[in-house]
Amino acid sequence: MTQDPSAHGLVPWHGTTIIGVRRGGITVIAGDGQVSMGNTVMKPNARKVRRIGAPDKTGKTSVIAGFAGATADAFTLFERLEKKLEQFSGQLMRASVELAKDWRTDKYLRNLEALMIVADKDTLLVLTGNGDVLEPVGDIAAIGSGGNFALAAARALADYEADAETIARKAMAVAAEICVFTNGNLTVETV
Repeated sequence: MTQDPSAHGLVPWHGTTIIGVRRGGITVIAGDGQVSMGNTVMKPNARKVRRIGAPDKTGKTSVIAGFAGATADAFTLFERLEKKLEQFSGQLMRASVELAKDWRTDKYLRNLEALMIVADKDTLLVLTGNGDVLEPVGDIAAIGSGGNFALAAARALADYEADAETIARKAMAVAAEICVFTNGNLTVETV
């Protein structure tokens, strides 16, 4: 049985919407910046989307990732994914599957409370602590408190808009208007 965190004076942290969109060989991951504790905005400009892995010839990494959930847990997962990318020569799918296996079976990792959207030039995935490595339908994925709003908006826009970044930004704007745990301070990364 799960305990109610408020019974111990703890207020759950909320707030994140992350969306990933692939269109025309371009993949974008966008995330809002709000971190809330109960009904208080604790930080409006958190950076929940970032580049991970080793830099290429241009100085940029070829993998982008966004997280929803506990920050320390997400950074642990970012570090683990970077190690897997190193181990499997930058193969995102293979590294993600291996991370998901570890995440599901390792007692420490199993308690991490986060979800991730990860992408490279060829792949867009959602990773969960249940051991899931999901390729989204229609090359659009969203996670977090406003994820369903962003996902619905992006799917509706996909028939009318060809640009991945435009879809992601407009979908995030819709989520920010509806979800009280989502704001319009975006971090956007593209591969």
